[in-house]
Amino acid sequence: MDLKDLYRDVILDHNKRPRNFGRLDPCDSSADGNNPLCGDRLTVTLRLAGDRIEDIRFEGKGCAISTASASLMTEAVKGLDQDAVRRLHALVHEALTSAVDAPPPEGLGKLAALTGVREFPARVKCASLSWHTLAAALAHRDTASTE
Repeated sequence: MDLKDLYRDVILDHNKRPRNFGRLDPCDSSADGNNPLCGDRLTVTLRLAGDRIEDIRFEGKGCAISTASASLMTEAVKGLDQDAVRRLHALVHEALTSAVDAPPPEGLGKLAALTGVREFPARVKCASLSWHTLAAALAHRDTASTE
């Protein structure tokens, strides 16, 4: 199986069967995200244990890439402290914005599936919306936008 096929399959799977979909109630923080270009809208809710994300959920409507990215993100950050989340966010940003033929940064795990988005620059904002929304929730800001 070609690596691009594997990445596509991961995206399709997380779009069809998103993990951690729904709202946490009660939650310690939440933020609404919006990608006006594509029409993606999502809400991230999270519960903290000190500095660590104890639980995280998302809900909303978006394209396949936006939904898959949010699903992959929630799996990846659950249990991490906020410094680790920031480092992972930086790696994802690097993966989404580096050259099309660049290898994915080390340490991405399943998130490497998002590197296929590099071939479609207009879709980078779809893949990054959930990460901007998570950052807003961790900073206790109500909203995030890709604009």
